[in-house]
Amino acid sequence: MDGGRGGATYVRPSVAGSAKILVVGPLGVGKTTLIGSVSEIEPLSTDAVMSELGAGVDTAGTPTKTTTTVALDFGRLTLDGELVLYLFGTPGQPRFLPVWQELARGALGALALVDTRDLEASFATIGQLEDLDVPFSIAVNDFPGSPRPEAEELRTALDILPHTPVVNCDARDRSSSVRALIALVSHLLAIRESS
Repeated sequence: MDGGRGGATYVRPSVAGSAKILVVGPLGVGKTTLIGSVSEIEPLSTDAVMSELGAGVDTAGTPTKTTTTVALDFGRLTLDGELVLYLFGTPGQPRFLPVWQELARGALGALALVDTRDLEASFATIGQLEDLDVPFSIAVNDFPGSPRPEAEELRTALDILPHTPVVNCDARDRSSSVRALIALVSHLLAIRESS
């Protein structure tokens, strides 16, 4: 049966496996946008208009942001007709950490979106992934005018292991976002094969 986004509503019979993938990062880094750009089904979004009180606390680095994810985003992407990725986007604010700790249960890995204009905002997210022992790769969301450091500079700045993939992506662009997810899946398969 065809879905409204040009994909199948149901998982194709050719699918041999599935994986739960987190899409994580600080507030305003592009998690909802990335899931919306790649999902073959109508994505679920729990964006809500920020309250005056919440906006005062949450939008220090993103003053133009008016909505925020309050529970999760959800989408689905089938790779090569054989592997289904169930994408769970987490809220970006530290006060929603218990929500995304629950979302991490059963996740095979995570795509950690970062914004080079504010790398410090990503430290808590990366630390939580490490604490939860969730393997991850880094996707640098390409915002207009953002610095473009080399992958090694980013690894040093974010204090991540040398084998952690670092890729650039534009969360608004489907093919760019799919490439970032493929890099993560390749990394997860390499970890599995080396175990």
